[in-house]
Amino acid sequence: MSTPTEQSVPRLSVVVPIYNEAGSLPQLHEELLDVLGREVGGFELIYVDDGSKDDSQAVLRGLRKGDHRVRLICLRHQAGQTAALAAGFEEAKGEILVPLDGDLQNDPADIPMLVARLDDGFDMVAGWRKDRRDGWLVRRIPSIIANRLISWVTGVSVHDTGCTLKAFRMSLMKDRALYGEQHRYLPALFAGTGARVTEMVVHHRPRRFGESKYGIGRTLRVILDMLTVTMISSFSQRPLRYFLFLAMPFFFASILVGITAPRELLGQSEYAIDTLAVLAFMLPFMACAYFLLLGLLAELAVKASDVHSPHADSGGPA
Repeated sequence: MSTPTEQSVPRLSVVVPIYNEAGSLPQLHEELLDVLGREVGGFELIYVDDGSKDDSQAVLRGLRKGDHRVRLICLRHQAGQTAALAAGFEEAKGEILVPLDGDLQNDPADIPMLVARLDDGFDMVAGWRKDRRDGWLVRRIPSIIANRLISWVTGVSVHDTGCTLKAFRMSLMKDRALYGEQHRYLPALFAGTGARVTEMVVHHRPRRFGESKYGIGRTLRVILDMLTVTMISSFSQRPLRYFLFLAMPFFFASILVGITAPRELLGQSEYAIDTLAVLAFMLPFMACAYFLLLGLLAELAVKASDVHSPHADSGGPA
């Protein structure tokens, strides 16, 4: 039989993705319990083992033993940070979600500050590792470039989209699926739905155990996800505008080629000039037309989903 404490809904759900962090887990767990134990509304602590190959899972089972506030989710294989967080979010019951890295670089002591900021009327507070304790060449410089590019493309001014430590309302995750590297785009995704998003400077500590699991190799995935998130957050109801944005460079390229190609190809035979000029003009023009057609199809899909939505007006008598 469940106790009243187990039946009640906690205010906070802290989700920690873990991959080969056996060395840091005991200290992390102690710090989290110390901070969260002062939470008036109650809490639950959800560890998600992302297919660790060290003793992380055994350590987590030991930490969970005898404490109903601690929950453990074990993935069969390494699925990535976003998938691990998504699994934790799906199982969370709290009113407020707080994701946190499991390597001790995020400071649990910052959690109350982030949560308190939500009480000022915000829906999400993103952490900003202003004084980041990572190497410049592999981590910091690529991160600065990526953050500025993401901020420019999405239109959401957040300095550190890659910081896992955040606090946001559970309602923002309703019917939202995360994949790829989209955990870093949560501010843009939420802002696109009208949520009030802000940021706060948080502590970032040097890594004490193990090594970083995520390097520069995922840059391409981040860029591709950025295009996806931009469409979802800014153009989900007007997809034609997004595809028009993609088509414009090809449109201008076709015009430029149409004007300059014959001159550039002087000295070739007349047949070569005609053939290459037509190809050079047609390829970008066809790409432009392709994106425009995709935009029209996307518009039809959006309109059809609105018509068949169960929340749409049935058109019955008032």
